[in-house]
Amino acid sequence: MVAAVVMIDCVRDAIPDVAKEVAGIEGVAETYSVSGKRDVVAIVRVTEWERIAEVVTEGIADVDGIEDTETMVAFRVHSDRELAAAYEGF
Repeated sequence: MVAAVVMIDCVRDAIPDVAKEVAGIEGVAETYSVSGKRDVVAIVRVTEWERIAEVVTEGIADVDGIEDTETMVAFRVHSDRELAAAYEGF
């Protein structure tokens, strides 16, 4: 399992719609409306590294209302519970 955190800047009025639409993209596990410099954070979980690029550049980047994104690829999961859940079904 490969994970990435995508921080998203949105047009102000589009934040709820962006969060909902991004959450519906295959490979996006969840989205959060957040405070701070960013508006929405998306957690991407996929089985192959190449899928991160597809989810971010062909999925998230095409959502109307997004002004900018920054993607951080996770190297390791540090929670035993999360790690076990990530590999269920494989």
